[in-house]
Amino acid sequence: MTETLTLATRGSDLAVRQAETVREALSTRRRDVELRRVETRGDQISDELIHRLGKTGAFVRAVDEAVLSGDADLAVHSLKDVPTEGMDDVVIAGLPERAPSGDVLVQPDGLGLEDLPAGAVVGTGSLRRQAQIRAARSDLVVEPIRGNVDTRLEKLLAPGLQAEHERRLVASGEDRALTAEAGGTETEADAVDDGSADESFDRTVEEWFDSLSDLERSAMERKVDTEYDAVVLAEAGLRRSDLYYDVETTRLPREEFVPAAGQGAIAVTAVDPDVVEAVRSAVDHPRTRVAATVERTVLGELNGGCVAPIGVSALVQGEHVHTRVRVLSTDGTEEVAATRDLPIRSHAEAAEQFAADLAAEGAADLIAAAREEADATEGTREGATDE
Repeated sequence: MTETLTLATRGSDLAVRQAETVREALSTRRRDVELRRVETRGDQISDELIHRLGKTGAFVRAVDEAVLSGDADLAVHSLKDVPTEGMDDVVIAGLPERAPSGDVLVQPDGLGLEDLPAGAVVGTGSLRRQAQIRAARSDLVVEPIRGNVDTRLEKLLAPGLQAEHERRLVASGEDRALTAEAGGTETEADAVDDGSADESFDRTVEEWFDSLSDLERSAMERKVDTEYDAVVLAEAGLRRSDLYYDVETTRLPREEFVPAAGQGAIAVTAVDPDVVEAVRSAVDHPRTRVAATVERTVLGELNGGCVAPIGVSALVQGEHVHTRVRVLSTDGTEEVAATRDLPIRSHAEAAEQFAADLAAEGAADLIAAAREEADATEGTREGATDE
């Protein structure tokens, strides 16, 4: 094994941050680790929802190809993006300690899901989250949203910030000056006066703008086609992007919003046996490995990870792995859900049996129905790039 290891990663900010944590764990006085950014099929498609990118792992395979071709020694992924099948040519060599695995609702005013008014628009790029939101609040409007964590937050924040900016301009009279400079008339300026001129603010427009965060300033420049009242994201993605404290978040109850299998975990893949051993000894976290194995086994046995709204969450508790599964119809009106404590000594086999029991109780029918819908819309899969 070479003294310098090349670590392949997607080029997004979040992916690079995840890769940096692995590089730090692997780097020693005797071994350097350098990053190699790889553009993936998912990165190349800007307007298509993640869950329409197909079953092959649009954000995974291109990165692993760098390892298989010898251009890199190992690769880093969000584990929930890694398919449960078709991975026989690479090894998941390391699973570092998992970050918080649940979902959060991001709402500019700090409202929880139960506080949103009927008809409020909630954005998500995940089939699972869509179904879970609809099951919890059928009176909400669920709309797709695409992009990395910061992009989705900017889309959420943009309309409110832009409206606030307009109100402050009107109140200060600067909108009339700007209209005049652009060759407009006073009548045109009056047309945007909605009464804001009567408002008083304790800061000038410039002072207000200077007080905004970098995220908010970027949002000010973004044009959006859909105005969202809230978005649902993975807590891990927000934290790893250093954006968790920049927005108002509410943790969603895990009993209803069961996370995707592997959510919050990072996977390090490799091929060379020496690299595999080096990664496993340096970064693998046993409890995360057990929990992830249970979740991915259940998902793989149900054979619906690419097409159906499935949440699987496992937590090691002493000699057992407390496991919760929720399989829904795509509209959230039907479900099969259960919890079970699996023996840790035979957790993989117990997870297979748990999945078989769920399938017999109706999960297989829900997944089959979802597959028919997916075939009609070119295939679907769990959302990516938000973790």
